[in-house]
Amino acid sequence: MVSKADCTGAGGPCKLRVNNIVKSEFDKREYRGLELQNGMKVVLISDPTTDKSAAALDVNIGYLCDPKELPGLAHFCEHMLFMGTETYPAENEYNKFLSEHSGYSNAYTSADHTNYHFEVSPDHLEKALDIFSKFFICPLFEAGSTEREVNAVNLEHDKNIPNDTWRLDQLDKSTCDPNHDYNRFGTGNKETLDTIPKSKGMNVRDELLKFHDKWYSSNIMGFAILGKESLDDLEKMVADKFKDVKNKNVKTPVWNTHPYGKDQLKTKTYVTPVKDLRSLLVTFPIPDLQDQHKSGPDSYLAHLIGHEGPGSLLSELRKRSWCNSLVGGPRHGAKGFAFFTVTVDLTLDGIEHADDIVELIFQYMKLLHDEGPQEWIFNEYKELLDIEFRFKEKEKPSSYVSYLCPNLFLYPLEEILVGTYMLTEYKPDLIRDLLDRLTPENMRLAVVGKQFEPKCDQTEPWYGTKYTREKLSDEQLKKFENVTSNSAFHLPQPNEFIATDFTLLAADSDIAPHPTIMYNSPLIRAWLKQDDEYKVPKLNASFEFISPYAYLDPECTNMTHLFISLFKDALNEYSYDAKLASLGWDLNNTKYGMMLNISGYSHKQSVLLSKVLDKLVEFSKNIDPKRYEIIKEQYARGLKNFEAEQPYQHAIYNISLCLFERAWSKTDLMESLDGITREKLSEFANELLSKMFIEALIHGNANKEIAMGIVKMLEEKLQTQLKTKPLLPSQVLRFREIKLPNSKCSVLSQVLRFREIKLPNSKCS
Repeated sequence: MVSKADCTGAGGPCKLRVNNIVKSEFDKREYRGLELQNGMKVVLISDPTTDKSAAALDVNIGYLCDPKELPGLAHFCEHMLFMGTETYPAENEYNKFLSEHSGYSNAYTSADHTNYHFEVSPDHLEKALDIFSKFFICPLFEAGSTEREVNAVNLEHDKNIPNDTWRLDQLDKSTCDPNHDYNRFGTGNKETLDTIPKSKGMNVRDELLKFHDKWYSSNIMGFAILGKESLDDLEKMVADKFKDVKNKNVKTPVWNTHPYGKDQLKTKTYVTPVKDLRSLLVTFPIPDLQDQHKSGPDSYLAHLIGHEGPGSLLSELRKRSWCNSLVGGPRHGAKGFAFFTVTVDLTLDGIEHADDIVELIFQYMKLLHDEGPQEWIFNEYKELLDIEFRFKEKEKPSSYVSYLCPNLFLYPLEEILVGTYMLTEYKPDLIRDLLDRLTPENMRLAVVGKQFEPKCDQTEPWYGTKYTREKLSDEQLKKFENVTSNSAFHLPQPNEFIATDFTLLAADSDIAPHPTIMYNSPLIRAWLKQDDEYKVPKLNASFEFISPYAYLDPECTNMTHLFISLFKDALNEYSYDAKLASLGWDLNNTKYGMMLNISGYSHKQSVLLSKVLDKLVEFSKNIDPKRYEIIKEQYARGLKNFEAEQPYQHAIYNISLCLFERAWSKTDLMESLDGITREKLSEFANELLSKMFIEALIHGNANKEIAMGIVKMLEEKLQTQLKTKPLLPSQVLRFREIKLPNSKCSVLSQVLRFREIKLPNSKCS
């Protein structure tokens, strides 16, 4: 039901109420959409069972609205809103209240919106909301807080400087059209928010007040709240707290001109990373397709270009040993423009063949041109999204409301939950139009690698990233434009893993409230917990393969890791369709051996598990020599790159070294890696699987008969094909953790080695 009647009877001033919000089949929460008299859009979520309440507010402007002379002002405004209001003037009132009531808060500033959210214990939602609402009604922006928060912004930027993701993102902005708002430094730092403004006689606090007064308007705000209260009570609460937010009738900007002009296209940029990374980025400017979300031309092409099955672009690149992984798809810029990017994680050999990889990308796009849009592929992708929404799992309150409130600007109120999953209009012309934009003339390339450092003679001003940029030659462009068909490429086959049977199995009459042992042999102990709470057609099966060899010493630990990485790599092409169908599997090394997890819809799960086990029992005899070298080099690089991680990550890592009875450092692992060969790894894998004990847990849509079938299949394959023997009970050991003395503080100090990053004297005009 949609009603435009005044809602004062429900306890609050609103001009629109929507009660027919589309939700997933198993979602027990209740929803209501509102538009308040001041134009603020709201979604209410009532969940009497929630253990946390949460709220989020999204302002539909971000750092692209910064004044050109004050980069980072929108982000600075986000920080300053937390620093007290007329009603609650104490700087720490908000965070103090949340921390005292099992809560926390966070916020972020993006290109075209700013998001504030918090979580708190359910009984204290209304008080937290009262404090929160005053940020948008009567913030103080005290002069005394300004310097401290400038320093906080500066520290945040300093933390990000060694991060290659932040560096590449800013390089993309700094090398776009200099007259476009996208050519901004969104984070800000002390230089842009203090030093330079002071030198020009600018008062940053005055500019902050102007910015807030101009842009923080209720008609471009979206609010989401989740609590245990009824919808009527939540509506009354929200209307009361937010009715005084001013409506300034702000019109948010739309950037219909793309930041990639003709001078920024047909270019190739070489970039020196901080970590030892190797990647290729092929980026095309595209329009903002958000209003086409029901036809999803960008999603259709992303599904095919990023496919990992047989006949795919990734499959061919891996056969040539040029690539570890590939991701292709749209990236939101801001309202009015977007990007379509293909990102390839390169091998040592692959970085020498960057142009050849680009040629292969255009060969695959030629296939898509020649074959044309396929309605069956669209319908299959639609089916995957429909199933995903139908059986969507319950989200964490704070992340859920933070995610939902920007949707209030993107979809009608009744579609804010389902909008992301709606694919209902097959429009092949839109697919063709988008594909026609993915051309060599409309492209720019970036190649990232340490080896380019000598030729990188330019420096990005905000992060100090070293790079050099050149125009693609006519010869290169012709090579990419005149590609021929490649017989290695073909469209994917229909997905055999898409579930069609969602029957909930009748529970056994003696269902237990907790996991119970259903099978116990010398080789396997299996636990079963039939689902009697969520009642969805999903199953989770976990198998811990315990072996004394797995973590025996650093070399064994390395070999366990390499074996698992190679196994997952070898099975990736086959299992990709299962992944698309939300049927997941994973194998990870632990201190005791390996952990195999299978999860997803119960209908096709046995097919995947059988294939995984078949591959496991034969894999040690068929380790591909090329993939071995690639995976080993990738693993070694990951160990070495840890040196460049953030200090807090080093702190977490070193705590584990101190507290675990047996723990190998990354230095231990690096020093023992060189002696490992493919032959040695193959022998180790046989030894690893020759003697073990398996602890299994099956939970979800399975009765004892089905669960027993899974366990017996595993046991039979191990015993008959691998000749696996059980460990003795005395060999199934668990490591202990160090017990710290009471009333004493233990401190570990470590000097971290970081590569020095020199920043230029940047200028802000």
